[in-house]
Amino acid sequence: MILAPALAPALAIAAAAAMLPVGPVMAQDTPLRIEITDGVIEPMSIAIPAFHGDEEIAARVRQVVADDLTGTGLFREVPIESHQVQPTSFTEAVSYDDWRAVDAQALVSAEVRQMGENISVRFRLFDVVSGQPQGDGMQFDARASDWRRAAHKIADQVYVRLTGEKPYFDSRVAFVQETGPKNARIKRIGVMDYDGENILWMTDSSSLVLAPKFSADGRRLLYTSYDSGFPQIRVMDIATVTSRPLTQDTSTMAFAPTFSPDGRWVAYSRENGGNTDIWLMDAATGAQRPLTDAPSIETSPSFSPDGRRIVFESDRSGTPQLYIMGLEGGEPTRISFGDGRYGSPTWSPKGDMIAFTSQVGERFHIGIMRTDGSAEKTLTESFLDEGPTWAPNGRVVMFTRVTPGGSGEPRLHSVDITGRNMRPLDLDFAASDPSWGPLMP
Repeated sequence: MILAPALAPALAIAAAAAMLPVGPVMAQDTPLRIEITDGVIEPMSIAIPAFHGDEEIAARVRQVVADDLTGTGLFREVPIESHQVQPTSFTEAVSYDDWRAVDAQALVSAEVRQMGENISVRFRLFDVVSGQPQGDGMQFDARASDWRRAAHKIADQVYVRLTGEKPYFDSRVAFVQETGPKNARIKRIGVMDYDGENILWMTDSSSLVLAPKFSADGRRLLYTSYDSGFPQIRVMDIATVTSRPLTQDTSTMAFAPTFSPDGRWVAYSRENGGNTDIWLMDAATGAQRPLTDAPSIETSPSFSPDGRRIVFESDRSGTPQLYIMGLEGGEPTRISFGDGRYGSPTWSPKGDMIAFTSQVGERFHIGIMRTDGSAEKTLTESFLDEGPTWAPNGRVVMFTRVTPGGSGEPRLHSVDITGRNMRPLDLDFAASDPSWGPLMP
């Protein structure tokens, strides 16, 4: 058994790529896989029978796995009541004919055992169509309190093997909770699992906070704080929930910060004398310099995955549009040329796309385009959609949708980059400003 590195000191899940007994392996030239295109996709039917082991925790883990997979819109769960067989053990041979009879294309089998404060999870994935295992079996060992992370890791492995995409379920999202009347909102920053569970509060409600942004390693948050009465940037260590100011000059406003992929730089907007430019700060020393210097408003910077360029919003052409420039400076290149106004750009982790907010008339949209401005596509339309953020695999975009009217509230939604499967996040409070962090270690 080869143990992977610990997930984090506070979580201590060990993922083992252990070979498990899976029965005879048959040759297979074309493994079962969903081809994800912009066309209509028929969800793959997947059977997830009751997990073996300790019944209560096994049932909870199974439900999270099922919710993760079906929530993508790419999988359809075969109803458990229609299963013709109920395997009695994890090592029992698979009766492929029985699973084909209920139209299952893939089968997930797992066992969850609790040993005091720890659990051990084993799982296998089977290609029912060809009648053979889909990859090796795996084992995850975790603290019992981290059972949801173990479930997300199972779902991630199934997702990767059946789609060819990178995983994203075992990740977290930073956000701003909003309470109170629309003209006097009280806000605080939280961090939660991608599905809205396991919320940890990072700030209280004593001062206004905006726009948290994860560092690439998921250990720090940048955000804009009004605790001094003036917008300034703070950085927070998530593990210790302690923060410190990065900017303190009350003669200028500092806001919309973001980390470079290596964590060395912070790009942010700095307003002085009515003019707003993009500035670059060394996160360790505090040394900083302007990246733009124009009589226009430049804001919402976002780094390319290689850390060599930024995309940002500027009204230098008369209306807010999107521009790209290198960190060495120079003249920015405009990439948005559609109707309306563009803002809040964010670079995909894959490096190939940029998500943005656009306003055409009185309607707002979340859209994506290639980094040269081509292949622009609208994903959503509503009274107010804004602030996109990418899943760590670059496949899903989360954003804020605000309902109209005096009692309108912001809610978090997600959508696939094909424009399908738009879903609200199941939270019992209003929330905005999502920032999707990396996969958990």
